[in-house]
Amino acid sequence: MDAPLDLLAVGPHRDDVELLCGGTIARQVALGQRVGILDLTAGEMGTRGSAALRAEEAARAAQVLGVAVRRNLELPDAAIENTPATRERLARVIRELRPQVVIAPAPRGRHPDHRVASELVRDACFLAGLAKLDPSTAPHRPRKVCYAIAYREDAVKPTFVVDITDTFEQKLEAIRCYDSQFDGATQAGEVYPNGEPLDDLVRHQAAHYGALIRRRYGEPFLTDETMRVDDLRTLDVATF
Repeated sequence: MDAPLDLLAVGPHRDDVELLCGGTIARQVALGQRVGILDLTAGEMGTRGSAALRAEEAARAAQVLGVAVRRNLELPDAAIENTPATRERLARVIRELRPQVVIAPAPRGRHPDHRVASELVRDACFLAGLAKLDPSTAPHRPRKVCYAIAYREDAVKPTFVVDITDTFEQKLEAIRCYDSQFDGATQAGEVYPNGEPLDDLVRHQAAHYGALIRRRYGEPFLTDETMRVDDLRTLDVATF
């Protein structure tokens, strides 16, 4: 059995995690952590390219980010549902990979799959900890679920922002692996168009989040739980 994952990033479609949290994934890998990606669908409903081509692109992007494992749950694209069957299917993979932290899509999203996947991931993480789900496998419940809310400022401010200054170019390289989706594109996933090339949109957004923590580039996350502080002197990001 492979070693447990420190972090598992879950995206509805191949390319979602690269756009939302690719810099964070690369950063955690650089810290020596075992990181995985789970795509929920093959992206067969995408307007551009094909599922087979996106699989090849996803494999290249995984190499760029340095992840230990990349899997696909093979749920239907544009038709993800949070049902007992899909929850159990995802929970079994979580029990197998045993991540300590799971990154899920934002609770709100432009694509219906993104919104549904957010709820599905949280519910499956809980279900994975139930011993009677499958007595032949050991239960495992991740310690933390975080939501990647890049490009989404219609709900709440981020709970925290990860400094991806050192891994931003690696994130862009991973995104560029998806030529079939993004070559010449000005919009992707939750990235709304403003007429600029996609690379510039991603860079400007990352710079915006980085500015919130007084760094060059950042990626924002949301948690349901309040963050604990043990020593006020360790609080980062100066007021003035």
